[in-house]
Amino acid sequence: MSMLGIAGFALMILIVALLLWGKSTPAVVFILLPIITGFVVGFTPAEMSGYIAAGVSGVATTAILFIFAVLFFGVMNDAGVFDRIVGKVLKLVGNNVTLLMFATVLIAFIGHLDGSGATTLLIAIPPLLPIYKKMKVRPINLLCITTLTMGVMNIVPWGGPSGRTAAALEVGTSDIWKYCIPAQIFGLVLILGLCILLAQNEKKRGAGYVPGEEDLTAAAQDVKEVNELHRPKLFWFNILLIVAVVLMLTLTKVATHVTFMVALAIGLMVNYPSQKAQTERIKAHATDALTMAFTALASGVLIGIMGKSPMLDAMTDMVLSAMPASMAPHLHVIFAAVNSPLSMFIHGDALTYGILPIVNQIVSGYGIPAAAVGAAFLITFGPAIYIMPMTAATYMGLGLTNVELKDHIAFSYKWAFVLACAMLAFVLLTGIIPA
Repeated sequence: MSMLGIAGFALMILIVALLLWGKSTPAVVFILLPIITGFVVGFTPAEMSGYIAAGVSGVATTAILFIFAVLFFGVMNDAGVFDRIVGKVLKLVGNNVTLLMFATVLIAFIGHLDGSGATTLLIAIPPLLPIYKKMKVRPINLLCITTLTMGVMNIVPWGGPSGRTAAALEVGTSDIWKYCIPAQIFGLVLILGLCILLAQNEKKRGAGYVPGEEDLTAAAQDVKEVNELHRPKLFWFNILLIVAVVLMLTLTKVATHVTFMVALAIGLMVNYPSQKAQTERIKAHATDALTMAFTALASGVLIGIMGKSPMLDAMTDMVLSAMPASMAPHLHVIFAAVNSPLSMFIHGDALTYGILPIVNQIVSGYGIPAAAVGAAFLITFGPAIYIMPMTAATYMGLGLTNVELKDHIAFSYKWAFVLACAMLAFVLLTGIIPA
């Protein structure tokens, strides 16, 4: 066995262990461990500098994308775009349990346009939870539907998993997303079907409107009071701006980060014309944006030392030698099928940066595009992301609904797994992703 390959797998195992231990941020792990491993296997400082430079340059556009996408959707949220939509949806729900769950999907869909789990949970759960309680629908249903919708939506190019996957495979986020869009649409339709099933189950448990009680829509908390940041007169302009961004991402070849750079500049200029207001909005969302960018750039060190050096080839050779030849062309499908349960125990970053590049390296020899490999991974990884114990936003959802983690996993994960399998089967059977 190759010592270089053994060192690569040891590096991957150490990364997984440290991420599970939770004593350090992924960015710090991605920087220090690969460098230490590089010295151990005998790479010179000059060699490692070259590998790191190549790796970081490959993820630079992803880091830029994170910065401008998070800032753009943060500004749209500040302007009150999502609050107004949520308020309108709640008025349409009335006292129908099924419509209430449909509205949950819609609100989570809209709320997660920014790719932020925390933002979506804060937009969706506080206004909906009082209605769920008044209608005697268990809050765990609210958490389940919200997190499943968020998981399917998190595959968007500016979402964290998409950015990390693109960085690990050195492909564009939009290239991956084009494979994912049909699966996302199919997944959302399946979630609506699940809503019907869950609504029927809750009705059997006694859920529903009780005549004589106050109107349920009045029981909802105000989504957010209109404040000085909201721009109600610019609502339709902001909606058109968001639609324009989505159309640019899907119908043109304009770089994703360029689209968000321009959209952010327009959004700031129109909604907050003064220099002071623009600076304040940027500062308000800078922490989230820079944290994601920092992690993306740090991953470039790991990608460079593992992927740009002979290490990845050595690891690939070890896997191929231990694997039946018939499995190799389908390894991306096999990995996609098992990554959902694996992600409940192994940090997603470890799967993305440790295993996915090896899988891609193997199947690339059989003509499978890297973007298709990344899409297969994301399609099955996404649905359960906000059920995973190692996702920080999971605990925010638990806190807002007062649901225990064990109950959330027991209730929601089976649906997430079925959803992931169905979405994967859909793209394979339709030929969107080659099997």
